[in-house]
Amino acid sequence: MDFSGLIRAIDWYWLASTAMRVLAVLLCLTVHEACHGLAACALGDPTARDSHRLSLNPLRHIDWLGLGMMLVAGFGWAKPVPVDPRYFKRPKRGMALTALAGPLSNLLLAFLAMLFCHKVLDGFVTRESGFCYVLYIFLHLFVAPLSIGLGLFNLLPIPPLDGAKVLGAFLPDRAYFGLMRYERYGMLLLLALSWFGVTGDLINGAIQGVYWFFLELCL
Repeated sequence: MDFSGLIRAIDWYWLASTAMRVLAVLLCLTVHEACHGLAACALGDPTARDSHRLSLNPLRHIDWLGLGMMLVAGFGWAKPVPVDPRYFKRPKRGMALTALAGPLSNLLLAFLAMLFCHKVLDGFVTRESGFCYVLYIFLHLFVAPLSIGLGLFNLLPIPPLDGAKVLGAFLPDRAYFGLMRYERYGMLLLLALSWFGVTGDLINGAIQGVYWFFLELCL
């Protein structure tokens, strides 16, 4: 077998891009879910802590089907962090704050990644700078937009997304529980909206806006 010919035939750019995308997705989803658990724990709910879901180990959070969907379709999910609202003094508010922690952590991660690129790595980055160049590309072109996208997508007020729980804090109890009743159908709605490009068009424009806003702050 001609191994040298096989090596030359490999699309190394595609392979490297795919590897960085996988790592970026794992990082963004792990931070998102861990911060849900940290928020719940800070508000008095030990369920996520007792389930070992405060970890930054991606294997504790990843749903493999959801990861595959995220890589292929740009729309996916991780294992939901277990939360017991009975531990919260004000359950609706506690659920809203716990839900909000995930998207906010993604937006913060994106901003910090871009800030690190422009304030620390900028002076070291050339195509010949090896690791610094790869890290710059990874953070700026993979982590930042993916993290912004994940954060904004989860703020949509459609169950089971975090935005629905945040919205629920402002609704009367009857309306809140009525909204949560349709949580099982929300994923089907999201898949349909994604299939027809509705969420993509909406989110992509918002991602670009937030990305350039963060970029202006970092420069």
